[in-house]
Amino acid sequence: MSDADPRPRPQFGEYATPEEQQARIQRPEVTESLDAGVAPQPAAPASATVAPAPARGPLVDRVITLMLLVYGLFSVVTTIVQVLDFPHYAEQAAKVLNVDATYSNLAAGFVWGAVAAVVYGVVYLVTALLTWRRLKRGRIAFWIPLVGFAVAALVGGTCIAIAIVSDPAYLSALMDGISK
Repeated sequence: MSDADPRPRPQFGEYATPEEQQARIQRPEVTESLDAGVAPQPAAPASATVAPAPARGPLVDRVITLMLLVYGLFSVVTTIVQVLDFPHYAEQAAKVLNVDATYSNLAAGFVWGAVAAVVYGVVYLVTALLTWRRLKRGRIAFWIPLVGFAVAALVGGTCIAIAIVSDPAYLSALMDGISK
């Protein structure tokens, strides 16, 4: 700004060009140089600055977390396939317990088996999403698949228990077979 300029002296950089404004924002020392009437030194090239590496958690955590997610996916898929045919699933469970029991409440079995399958699928998807977000931020994440497993086992197991209890003859045969 020259002495012949009729405008009042700027107080807040009102007359600064966009380049001058940007220089002062990015480099406070430019403001000091300009106020002192000295030409500021050119900025270092942008390529000279190195961007910080993204934060990552320990390699062991990432490996264990991914192994848990892969195992969980395999487990969820096989469990969903089994519980969608709940009468067969219940009879296989009785065979494992060495009990001769036939599941006969087909309507409740198919409904609660489908509900359990949806629960397992949704819990896995939420678990995978939360785990991915936590890994992306570089935080410890191995515990999320473990919590997801616990939630799925609790809620899905409750659905399966409701289906089993809905067939009194099957439940009685299970209890008699187990108590022997």
